[in-house]
Amino acid sequence: MFIYLLGDDYFKWITLLGVIFAFALTFVSISLAKRVLPRDAGRAFAINGSKSVGKPRGAGLVFILTFTISTLFFVKVNTELCIYLVLIILEMLSGYFDDASSKPWGELKKGLIDLAISIVAAVTFLHFNPNTFNLALFDKTITLNPIVYGILIIVLIWASINVTNCSDGVDGLCASLSIITLTTTYVLFHEIASSEVQYRHIVMLMVVCLLAYLWFNASPSQLLMGDAGSRAIGIFIAITFLKLHSPFLFILMALMLIIDGGLGLVKLTIMRVFKTKNFMKNIRTPIHDHMRKNKEWSDTQVVIRFVIIQLIIGLAVIYALV
Repeated sequence: MFIYLLGDDYFKWITLLGVIFAFALTFVSISLAKRVLPRDAGRAFAINGSKSVGKPRGAGLVFILTFTISTLFFVKVNTELCIYLVLIILEMLSGYFDDASSKPWGELKKGLIDLAISIVAAVTFLHFNPNTFNLALFDKTITLNPIVYGILIIVLIWASINVTNCSDGVDGLCASLSIITLTTTYVLFHEIASSEVQYRHIVMLMVVCLLAYLWFNASPSQLLMGDAGSRAIGIFIAITFLKLHSPFLFILMALMLIIDGGLGLVKLTIMRVFKTKNFMKNIRTPIHDHMRKNKEWSDTQVVIRFVIIQLIIGLAVIYALV
């Protein structure tokens, strides 16, 4: 909104103001919302799950809304970006209603919602963007049949939503890994997707909102993002790599999210499909629970060490491409 009122000549000042506004609005909103958010009931099979009992849950509702408001105020959005914002909000609402429900939603219901949103996102992206992408590390551009590319986009978005959701089990872990992934990816926009100036700005606003949330979620946490936050972050991360036009960089730039949350999905899928209980029987998933239970890492050690690994990988990719 402000960019239209003041013009592009004030872009840098509007960007600075937007970052400060996003952090302040998120910080104040979370401070006020702690009293009214639904309370966590604990997770029976999670390590230290009892520690979260009674904490406000669903803070994702707050920081996703403040992120959306900040974007509309300080970024020159177009039809494509507005559709993405709507999809992010829908994913957030599906998570929030699950968080607030007295009976948790089943996997099928949540999976179908994720699939529907992923399909709309894929159709939207292919409508506004070419059916090409870059293999950035190999300096090659690939063109795919739109249907094939659309299917791959759906897989990427669905997987990103669910691995990010699964990583939310240790105070500060999901937010910290998401911040590292988005911040290192932000640097690459100037190098390999310089035309996506608006989306690059949006990435920074999401990072700032997550930092304000992390103020309250750092161990020992005062509140939790819940599915409302993790699922919305998941779709945002996937769209970020699509707008970077290098979706395969997701594998490296979000590797710790994939390992932490993705191995649990792989384990569960194989056990159900092949009716076996022996696959990865000595590895507890999500991996953050394995490190806490089997390796006796503290919550802080899990967060710091996972962040260190992801930061090293992200910096290595930046060094290779910039």
